[in-house]
Amino acid sequence: MDPRILDLCREDPRFAYEAYEFVCDAVTFTQDRLGRAAVEHDEESDDRHVSGSELLNGTCALALREFGMMAQVVFKQWGIKTTDHVGEIVFKLIKVQRLSKSDRDDPDDFHDLFDISQTLRDGFEITLGDVAKRGDR
Repeated sequence: MDPRILDLCREDPRFAYEAYEFVCDAVTFTQDRLGRAAVEHDEESDDRHVSGSELLNGTCALALREFGMMAQVVFKQWGIKTTDHVGEIVFKLIKVQRLSKSDRDDPDDFHDLFDISQTLRDGFEITLGDVAKRGDR
């Protein structure tokens, strides 16, 4: 466990420890998804930067991949109810140097962009690979 995140949880108990870790994972997931993954010898650069809206979309995509139809419930348990909450978590992680920011990043980048619960509800799909085949039961 990262003591910096534990301190954040003590300062503001609205968000679970797991929410902070998940947002860190979502940054990496989003960078990978957009082809902006870190190169081993690469310094922090704008080439890896993701915008607030890109991160929110990546966060929802990762949640749906990891938690499926339970994504909305998990976010609710962690205290994430709005896109603004994700932004608050991001800027708290920046404050403790778990994430970095560019000069153009602003908490308003996350302000009320969409209904995160609705996006998680609507984004879940059962695919044919998820359906049990006859005889697999």
